[in-house]
Amino acid sequence: MALHQLKSLRLIISILFFLLISVLFLDFRNIGAGSISDAVLYLQFVPSLLKFLDTATLGAAGFIGVMILTVCFGRFYCSSICPLGTLQDIIGFVARKKQGRPRFKYSKPHNGLQYSILALTVLLLIGGSGFLLNLLDPFSSFGRILSNLFRPIVLLLNNGAAMVLEKLGVTALYQVRWAIIAPVSIGISTAMLILVAWLSATRGRLYCNAVCPLGALLGLLSKISCLRISFDPGVCKGCNLCERACKAGCIDLQKKTVDFSRCVGCYNCFAVCSKQGLRFEARWKKDAPEPPPEKERRGFILNSVVWFFGIAGLAGQSEKILQSKPTTHAVPSTTPVSPPGSTSIAHFTSACTACHLCVSVCPTRVLVPSFLEFGFPGMMQPRMNFHTGYCNYECTACMDICPSGAIQPLAVEKKRLTQLGVAKFIKENCVVYTDNTNCGACTEHCPTKAVDMVPYLNMANKRLVIPKVNPDYCIGCGGCEHACPTKPYKAIYVDGNSAHKLAKQPMVKKIEKEIDYTEDFPF
Repeated sequence: MALHQLKSLRLIISILFFLLISVLFLDFRNIGAGSISDAVLYLQFVPSLLKFLDTATLGAAGFIGVMILTVCFGRFYCSSICPLGTLQDIIGFVARKKQGRPRFKYSKPHNGLQYSILALTVLLLIGGSGFLLNLLDPFSSFGRILSNLFRPIVLLLNNGAAMVLEKLGVTALYQVRWAIIAPVSIGISTAMLILVAWLSATRGRLYCNAVCPLGALLGLLSKISCLRISFDPGVCKGCNLCERACKAGCIDLQKKTVDFSRCVGCYNCFAVCSKQGLRFEARWKKDAPEPPPEKERRGFILNSVVWFFGIAGLAGQSEKILQSKPTTHAVPSTTPVSPPGSTSIAHFTSACTACHLCVSVCPTRVLVPSFLEFGFPGMMQPRMNFHTGYCNYECTACMDICPSGAIQPLAVEKKRLTQLGVAKFIKENCVVYTDNTNCGACTEHCPTKAVDMVPYLNMANKRLVIPKVNPDYCIGCGGCEHACPTKPYKAIYVDGNSAHKLAKQPMVKKIEKEIDYTEDFPF
C-alpha cells in the first residue's frame, strides 16, 4: 500500500468506530447496540483501564493494545479509534470548506499546560478521585455530548414522526419517554462541544495536544514509537503543502522535522505530498558502524601480501564492489517472506501475537516488525527483511522461543531444506552487466550453492561470469540479497512462498586428488 493511501485507510477505520459508538448512545430502541458494545468499546482507553483496575482480566485489557499500537506506530488511537477526535475532524473539515483551503502552520508545543493537566489527573486518580479524568476523557466527553445534546433531538424526531403516523393509522413507530433533564451535565456537555468545535475550526487538533490528558500520555509513548514520520531530504522540495495540511501543527518545514509526540496520525501530509518527500522511518535505524581499526589493518596487510605474490585477482574479490551508476530496474512487488517454521503466511498471521520475542532473539536481525506487508490485520507481525540481515543456515532461535506456535520447531536438518522463498535475478541491475566487472558476492554467501556463476559473453570480450539461480536448491535465506552490493535496487532478491516448500538436498562437489604414497609426506 502506498503512503498516500494511508489517509483513506485511516478515514475508513475512524468513521467505522465513530458510527458504531454513536449507535451505542443513540439506539434508544435497543435494536442491537448491546450486541456490539463489547467489541466496539474494547479499545476505548479510559473505560478499559478502569475496568482492568477493577477486574484485572484480559477481557478488559484493551488499553494495553492501544499502548502497544502507540509504541509501534504512534497515536493510532487519536487518529482512528477516538470518537471525539473524529468529531473534531468533521467539524474542522466543514469549517475549512467554508473558509477555503486549510492554512495550518507549525506551532510551538504546549507541554507545560498539557503535562500539568496529565499530572493533576494522575494525582487525583491515585487519591481516589476520577473527576478530572472523567471530565476530560475524550470517550466520556463524546458520550455526554451525544446523550445530552443529540439524543434529545433524535427522540424529538421519533416522537413527532410517531404522532403523525398514529393519526394516519400507522403503528410502526411509538413515542418514547423523555429523559430527566440534568442541567449541569447539559451545561458541561455544551461547554465541551463549544470548546472542541472552536479549537477544531481554528487550530485543528489543539485540544488533543493541549488539554486531553490521554493525548499527553500517548504523546509520551509516541516518543519511543518504532516507526515515525520523517523528511527525505533528497526528495523534499520545500513546497510547504505538508505543513499547511498538518492539523496538529507538528511539522516544521524550516528545520525539516516532525514532532511525532504531537502527531495524531491523520496522514494528511502523505496525501498532499506528490513528491513523496515524507516517509516512515524506523527509530532504531542507524548508519552502519565503521569497521574497527584492527580489522582495517589486517585487511590492508592481507591485500598487500596477496598483491605481492602476484594474485591480485583474489584481492579484487575481497574488495567492495562499487557500481558506476545507480540501478534503475525496480524490484517487482513480491510476496513477503515469513520466518522458518511458520509453514505458511496464512498460518503465521493467524497464530502470531506480535510479541516480538523472535525479533529480540534473532542474531542476524533479519526479523523485523511488518507494516502492511501481511495486510492490515498482520501489522507488527515479524517478517524477513534481507536488507537488514539474512537467515543463518543452522539457526533455530526464533523457532525455539515462539510462545504461540506461529513459528513451529524444526530440526536443523529439516530447517536447512525449508524453502521460505526463491531467489530471482535481475540481470539489468548486476554490475557484471552494467560495468563489465566480476562480482560473485551472491554465490559466495549462498549456503546451498543455489546461485552459480556461469560464463557471460560481453562486448568487451572480458572473461566474466554472471549469476544463475537454480530454484530447486534455493531455500530463500536471503544471503544473496543481503550481500548484493547494488543500490538502490538489488540485482538479486528473494520472492517469498505463501506456503513453505522443501528444497532439494544441495549437491556437494568432491575434490579428488591423486596421492603419491611413495613420498614421505603425501599430504
